[in-house]
This record gives sequence, C-alpha cells and structure tokens, in this order.
Amino acid sequence: MADALLLGLVFLFGAGFSPVAVGQSLNLESGPWVLERSGTTAGLRGIHAVGGGIAWASGTNGTILRTEDGGYEWQSCAMPPGAEKLDFRGIWAWDDQTAIAMSSGPGDASRLYETTDGCSHWTLVATNPDRDGFWDAMVFWTRKQALAALGDEEGVLLGDPVRGVFQRFDLRRRGDAIVLSKNLKETPAAPGAAVFAASNSAMALGKWSYRGSSPVVWFGTGGKPGAFVWRLEGVYAEVSEGYPRMASHRWSRVRVPLAGGMESSGVFSLAFRDGTHGVAVGGDYAKPDASAGTAAWSADGGKTWTAAAKPPHGYRSAVAWDADAKAWIAVGPNGSDISYDDGKTWVPLDGADTRGNWNALSLPWVVGPQGRIGKLDPGKLPTAPKP
Repeated sequence: MADALLLGLVFLFGAGFSPVAVGQSLNLESGPWVLERSGTTAGLRGIHAVGGGIAWASGTNGTILRTEDGGYEWQSCAMPPGAEKLDFRGIWAWDDQTAIAMSSGPGDASRLYETTDGCSHWTLVATNPDRDGFWDAMVFWTRKQALAALGDEEGVLLGDPVRGVFQRFDLRRRGDAIVLSKNLKETPAAPGAAVFAASNSAMALGKWSYRGSSPVVWFGTGGKPGAFVWRLEGVYAEVSEGYPRMASHRWSRVRVPLAGGMESSGVFSLAFRDGTHGVAVGGDYAKPDASAGTAAWSADGGKTWTAAAKPPHGYRSAVAWDADAKAWIAVGPNGSDISYDDGKTWVPLDGADTRGNWNALSLPWVVGPQGRIGKLDPGKLPTAPKP
C-alpha cells in the first residue's frame, strides 16, 4: 500500500544492511519459533521456502538472503543494481539458483529483479510503468498447479489502483525475459481502496481447469471502503501459442468481516488450502494489539466469509496453511496464532514470556523487523483439540 503511514512504520521497524549475513542458530525461541542468525538488521517482509532446506528472504535497503541448509546459515546475496534504497517486499524462488525479487514503492521504486546464478548477479526485468502505481504482491503457480503448456513460471503481479482500477499484470516467460501483460478488466477500485504490501500475501492463486468452473485468483483489499476479497472464477479451455486462453470468466467482489473503514485496515493476507477452504487475516496495523476483526474463513471458495468466533490476539499480516499440522498459522507484530478448525477459533503460539514480532510467513520460516528469522519447531505446537 502506497501510503506514508505504512512506509513510516516499515522504516521505523527495521533499516540498515549488513554485508555479512552468515551465522549459526541463536538457540533462542519465541514459542514454537527457533530464532536464526540472519546477519542483517534490515526489516524483512519477503520469505519463500522452496523445499529441501532452501529458502530466500528479502527486505529493506536492497537486502536479499538465501539459505541452502535449512537455515543453519543465511547467506547475504549480491545487491541488485540500483537497489540500495529499495524495499523488497516479495521474493519467489524455484531452487537455490533462480529467484525473482519484487520491490514495492511509488512509481519506478516498484521493480522486478531476477537471478539465475544463486544471487551472485541480478538483472532488472521490469519497472512499474505507472508513475502513480505501487506494487504489492507477486505470486506464481507451482509446478503441480501449472499446465504443461504453461511451464512453471506463470504468475500474477498486483498493484494499488491507478486511475480507479487495481493494477494486475500477467507474468510470463518469453525466452530469457519476463513479460508483463497488463490486465485492467473488471477490477474497479472504490475511492480510498488499496492493497497492502505487508507480506507479499495479499493474493492467492487457484488451479487451472479445463473442465468446469473454478477459482483462479483471489486478492484482498482494504482502506476506507472496507475489507473485501476479489475472486476470479474461470475456465481455461483453449490453447493459443502454447498458452491456455480463458474461455469464460467472472470477477466478483465480496465483503469480508474484518476491521475496515480506515487507511490502515482491511485484508492483509489470504490463503486457500484447496479450492474451497480459505482464511483471510488482517485488522488495523495502526492498532496491532486489537483482536476484533482480524480473521475470517470461507468454506465455499471465497464466495462468502464468516468472522472467526475466537480471533487471533492482534492484527495479523500473514497467514499460511501447515499441511503437516493440519492447521492454519497467522503472524503479526505482537506474535502468532494457530487454528485447528479452519479459521473458526485461534490460540496464541508465542509464550507469555516471549513476544513475537513478525511480518511474513512461508512455512516453516517466519521473518520480521530487525532481521528476525524464525523456523517452526513442529514439536512445540500445541496439541490439536479432540473433535
């Protein structure tokens, strides 16, 4: 979200950059999170766990980190050219060599950089073409979700409204280049509406479908109009030049029972564990300890949303599904919470004597201000209640 209040809070919570980003585990804990040594004091808001012990993180002042050994050592990446003052809110990787980093900021401060050599070098692949734009989220379909014709690098980029319409770009690989195809259809923004770039998780992708209708894209919004989720339902039934073409589609906007009506409130993060069950979290980041209106759940693919009966214990900037624990985990500046009943009720995770401070989540990792990185210890999660 391109407002001065959010940017001010970001810089307050973490700035600076250390060129020596290696080290061992701190052997400290915050609830089930084992803190790791990042070697930086940058505010971290981007995190993407690839699997096999590989993860990438990103943050303020051009900071990008990488681990190849499950977090025992975090390596400082070479800084992308001209990125000294950029805030990398999003990072997406496919392995230990290839990744795309998204910076968020007004106009050309929103950029995409790519590395194909393990972050030794970065190439600028896209810059926001809108002077009044602000990029908020970037996500790609996984290998399992994408069709063979698409490859594994088809994604979507989302930005704040420009001239009354949310900015949405399709990301496609064309040889060695990432091509942005602008799509401005059917996503008009009410005055004061915005997307939040708090954790690169304001948008979620569904699965491509040749048969029947299925959700393809969801994204959450907030601001003065209130909290909403936009839902694209469509069918990709034709193939043109090796890429599926949407044969039919329909956008719908659904109100979500989260805190809203202020520039600092709304949906900050949403995720779906399948095409039906999803959770949206947020609240008001100007009131981080207020628990009202911080989580809602859907059991019909995002068509309707219900407020959590027992919400998280504060504003939440990120949420993710833990398939192993069969639970949802949400994080924010005053800690984390877990839900074993698909978002209906939440239980705090961080202990009474430890106060978590988190921004973004890609399990098993969580990141926050001042270079904070934690890794989930499944053995320290509370026991799921018996049905």
